[in-house]
Amino acid sequence: MKDSLSYFEEENTNQTPNDKDLDNKSDVLPIANTQNPEELDNLYYYEGKDLGNSYLKDKTSFRLWAPTSSEAKLVTYKRWDDTDGIEIDMQRSEKGTWTVEISDDQDGLIYTYKVKVGDVWNEAVDPYVRAVTVNGNRGVVIDLADTNPEKWTNDKPALNSPEDAIIYEIHIRDLSIHPESGIQNKGKFLGVTEMGTKGPEGVKTGLDHIKDMGVTHVQFIPIFDFATVNELKLNEPQYNWGYDPKNYNAPEGSYSTDPFQPKLRIREAKQMIQALHDKGLRVIMDVVYNHVYSVDDSSFNKLVPNYFFRFNEDGTLSNGTGVGNDTASEHKMMRKFIVESVIYWAKEFKLDGFRFDLMGIHDVETMNEVKKAVCEIDPTIIVLGEGWDMNTPLSQDQKANQKNAYKMPGIAHFNDAIRDGLKGFVMNEHDKGFINGKPGMEDIIKKGIAGGLKYDDHIATYQNPAQVINYVEAHDNYTLWDKLIITNPDATEQERKQMHKLGSSVVLLSQGIPLIHAGQEFMRTKDGDENSYQSSDWVNRLDWKRRAEFDNEVEYLKGLISLRNNISAFRLRTAEEIEQHLTFLEAPANAIAFSLMTEHSTIVVIHNANWEAVNITLPLHGDWSVLANGQRAGLEEIERIQGSHITISPLSSYVLRSNL
Repeated sequence: MKDSLSYFEEENTNQTPNDKDLDNKSDVLPIANTQNPEELDNLYYYEGKDLGNSYLKDKTSFRLWAPTSSEAKLVTYKRWDDTDGIEIDMQRSEKGTWTVEISDDQDGLIYTYKVKVGDVWNEAVDPYVRAVTVNGNRGVVIDLADTNPEKWTNDKPALNSPEDAIIYEIHIRDLSIHPESGIQNKGKFLGVTEMGTKGPEGVKTGLDHIKDMGVTHVQFIPIFDFATVNELKLNEPQYNWGYDPKNYNAPEGSYSTDPFQPKLRIREAKQMIQALHDKGLRVIMDVVYNHVYSVDDSSFNKLVPNYFFRFNEDGTLSNGTGVGNDTASEHKMMRKFIVESVIYWAKEFKLDGFRFDLMGIHDVETMNEVKKAVCEIDPTIIVLGEGWDMNTPLSQDQKANQKNAYKMPGIAHFNDAIRDGLKGFVMNEHDKGFINGKPGMEDIIKKGIAGGLKYDDHIATYQNPAQVINYVEAHDNYTLWDKLIITNPDATEQERKQMHKLGSSVVLLSQGIPLIHAGQEFMRTKDGDENSYQSSDWVNRLDWKRRAEFDNEVEYLKGLISLRNNISAFRLRTAEEIEQHLTFLEAPANAIAFSLMTEHSTIVVIHNANWEAVNITLPLHGDWSVLANGQRAGLEEIERIQGSHITISPLSSYVLRSNL
C-alpha cells in the first residue's frame, strides 16, 4: 500500500452504543462496553483453536466469538443468491463464544451468522471462513482435502538463509493479461502455472520469464478475497491491486476460472503455488490485516461492534492507514485472528513468506507472535513488511516500525531510506536522489549498501541484514522509469537507461534482501500513473513488447542477479561479517566504491552517479576481471585489467574480482 496516500474514499461512521443491557444475564456485557476492549480481553479472551467452522464427514461444528451479543444464530442457505435462509439458534458457550453443531456431511453448506447487539440484528460472514460464495458475500463449509490439486507436495525449494532471497513482486493479472503474453488463462491463478509461453520476438513470458531472471521468491500482491472487483461482471473491464480486504482466509474469486465454485479458487491457488515450487521458486503472500475496506460492512464490526478497530480520543475511527480505519492488533482477539490466519495460509497453502502491508499500524507483540508461529511451521518462512511510522493511536514503543526493528528479530522491513536516497523522496515527484543528480547522497547510500545497520535510530534500528528489504521501486508510487522522466526530462533515453540500471545495481549489490518490481528489468512504465491501484489493464499490464525491446537491459539485470546468487560476499549474514568484510574505498563526489573480502579473492564494486567518467584506485595492485561495467554483467569475464587504477564510465556500476 502507499505510505501515506489514500486509495479509497471512505467515510466510516462510528456506531453509538447505548447503555441498555443486552439481556438480564450476568455474563453478558452491556453494549456500552464494546468501547472497552480491555474488559473484553480480560473477561472474554478465547484461547481455543476452533473458531469458525470445523468440518468432519459426519458433522460440522461452528463457533463464533460474539461476547456483546444477547442472541446468535447460524443461517444456512441452499444457493448463493437465496434471499431467505434457515435460522438455527446457537448456544452460549465459554468466553463469549456461541456454538452449534449440524450432523451429516455438510460439505458445500452455505452459511452466515446473525447476532443481536442491543436491539439490532446484524448478519455477517464468518471472519474465519475459508471458502466463500461469489463476491464473498456468504461463507461455505468445505472439505479442504477436496481442494488439493492432483500434485500437492510438501517439497519446497531450498533456502539456506533469508539473505539468499531475491524477491520479485507481481500482481496476478499484470503477469498474463497482455494480449501478446502467450498465456491462455489471462489474469488467473492458472495463468501463472503455464510454461513454455512466448511473447513478441519469441521472448519468454510468465512463469518461464520469472524463472529465467534467477530470482528466488515471487511475492504476489493481494490474492485473498477483496471487495472491489465484481465477480458477477468479469466480462467487463475491472482492475484493483486488492488492498481492500473482505474475507481474509479465502482466495480472490476473480483470479479463479469460476468464482461461483467455492472450492475451485482454493484448488487453483494451490496449483499456482505448486507450479512455482516445481520451478524452484518460493511464494510470498501480501497480507493486509491493518484495515478493512469498510468498517460498517465488515464482519468484524457487525459481530462485535468497535472492538476490532482503533479509535481516537474523540471517539472517531483512527486513520493512520489513510483508508478510513486502523485495525487494533493489540486487542487480544484481533491479534489472535491475525496469527491464526497466517498459520492457516502457511499450513494449508504451503506458503514461504508473508509481506505485511502497512506493518507499522500493527504492534510489536503481534508481529513477534506471527514470526514465532510461522517458524514453528517452517523456519525458512520470511516475514517482511512496511515498517513505516504510522500516525495511529498506539504508543511509539509498541509500533511495529523500523525504529523498533531491534525489538523484532527476524522480521524484515522495507528500506525507504535507500529507495528515496537512490531516486528521490517518493512523496515529492521532482525530488532527485543519488542516481538522477542530487549531490551529497553518498553517506545515506553507503549505509544502505552496508545493510542499513548504521542508520540513525530515528530511521531504523536493524540488527542484521536479514531485517532489511532493499528496493528502488515497487507497485506503489511512480515506477523508476517514470520518476526519471519527471526528474530528468532533458536526459536522453540512453542516459535514463543508465540511471535506471545504476539504481537496480545498487539494490542487487547491497547487503540485505533485494526486491525487484515486476517489469523493473525492462524499465517498466505506467505512462506517469503514480497510483495505478484501480487503473486499466493497459496501464498495469506487463508489456511483453517492451520486454523484447529492452532485451539488453533484461540481460544486464539477470547478470547482476547471477553475481549475487554466486558470490556469497553479497549475502553476508551478520553485522559482524559486514564489519569484517566490507570496506568503503576513496571515491570522488557522487561515486561510491567498496571492497568485499572473500576467502579466495577480493570483490570491488563501484557506483558512478556522475555524468562523466571517474578514476578509482583499487585496493590491490594486480590482475582484475571485470564482471559488470554498466552495459554487461555476469559471471563471465568482460575484460581483464592490470594494475591498481580503473576508469569508470558515467552513470555505471562496475564489479571487479581479483585473480589471485
